[in-house]
Amino acid sequence: MTFFDFPGIPKGVHGTNEIFKTSFRVPDDAALEYWQKRFNRLGVKNFGIKEQFGKKTLSFVDFDDQNYQLISDENNVGVPSGTPWKKGPIPDEFAITGLGPIVVRVSYLDYFKQVMETVLGFKQVGKEGSLYNFEVGDGGNGAQVWVEHNTMLPPGRQGFGTVHHVAFRVDEKADLEEWDKHFRSYRFATSGFVERYYFGSLYTRVSPDILFELATDGPGFMGDEPYETLGEKLSLPPFFEPKRDEIEKLVRHFDTVRSNKVFEKEYE
Repeated sequence: MTFFDFPGIPKGVHGTNEIFKTSFRVPDDAALEYWQKRFNRLGVKNFGIKEQFGKKTLSFVDFDDQNYQLISDENNVGVPSGTPWKKGPIPDEFAITGLGPIVVRVSYLDYFKQVMETVLGFKQVGKEGSLYNFEVGDGGNGAQVWVEHNTMLPPGRQGFGTVHHVAFRVDEKADLEEWDKHFRSYRFATSGFVERYYFGSLYTRVSPDILFELATDGPGFMGDEPYETLGEKLSLPPFFEPKRDEIEKLVRHFDTVRSNKVFEKEYE
């Protein structure tokens, strides 16, 4: 989950034809009940626990009006989830374990459905009202895109509080090269291979409004820092290391040090 800190950009406007909501996975339905109580106690706007495609969810928004939901893995079958942050304040049995379905709103459902199925290899596995569930690979909460057909809202406008793009995993650079050829065979323009040092990327607009990224699993984020202090210092690719002093002066400071802090588990 990446946030871009761009000072001075306008607030985004939600609508149709946008990547609308990001999901986070939690272990079970009891975790949703924990989070609902926590949200209510801390004044986080939420919309209560609901059931969608046989899974319980809890939607909420942050201070920038960005949309999220927690989704329970209690009845999930498919791509396994990850490991929660062990030293955080949330009890492990309730903690977030990974990313879940991304929710996309579009006014042009027939076109987008064709892209999902024909170009990207997803299959439709469910429909509830105007919401369609597309799945890929091993499926489940970790391999789904939910598409809402919405012709009533005006088009969304990007800015802070909205999603710029969503990334999907592939194994390695060779896969990106094959996908590049594949997209171009359908006359989709691409970015070509983009070196991100921790991973490689390929971008394409699957519609005029929706930007998708494919990103490699490797080499990953855990190879050059110990787990205990991971993310506490500004990481730079080797070609930027000679300019570290200059870059650190330009980047707004965030307190990212956690290894010297003790967080009590918050059960209430």
